[in-house]
Amino acid sequence: MDDVLRRLAAVGPFFTVAHGERPPGPGFRPLGELYGEHLAPYVAEVGRRIGSGPGRVAASTAQFGIASRLWSLGLGCAALGGPVPDLDPARLWWRLPAAGSLELWLPEPAARPATALGESVLGNLAVLDAALRERYGVSAKVLRGNAASGLVGALRVLLDRVPARPAVELADALLAEGGPLAGTGTFVHEEGLGVAFVRRSCCLYYRVPGGGLCGDCVLRTR
Repeated sequence: MDDVLRRLAAVGPFFTVAHGERPPGPGFRPLGELYGEHLAPYVAEVGRRIGSGPGRVAASTAQFGIASRLWSLGLGCAALGGPVPDLDPARLWWRLPAAGSLELWLPEPAARPATALGESVLGNLAVLDAALRERYGVSAKVLRGNAASGLVGALRVLLDRVPARPAVELADALLAEGGPLAGTGTFVHEEGLGVAFVRRSCCLYYRVPGGGLCGDCVLRTR
């Protein structure tokens, strides 16, 4: 796992995760704390940065960002032909710098087969999603859609950097009928052209001042 994560760093910062015994700086906390006592301050900070305030839009945006980050780590490792990291909240640590997006650290990376990526990421998000539904009233449909959009977005960025056939196959299986993200949208991949996705829910980002519609938004097709 250490070797795969080292090679992953060359793909780009969106796919990189610090790992090893020492954190890359101060302020890291277990991810489980973000999903618990630190959730409200985190959502409030996201709301401040995007100008929406600390409500449902900020909560959805925060979940979208975390989902995208988790998918990027797993898909990147799969594209390199390696195992994927266990992304259980008990294994990951986090911090939010004063400027920039969420940073993650894996003190003891544990390897799982690439086919376990969906279980690993969606198991992580299940803890976060439960808290967001209870505290902010974000619907399960929106959160599942965010997870799907984050998956496709991470894949799209990855395909611009490295050959990623194993990652495409993983995404396709997750989004296909019978997969854990089935029904969230329509996914298409064409060799040489990339990926396209139209979701069946809205992430609420259009309510952000100046936010507009995302590229895969269901509102574009209405």
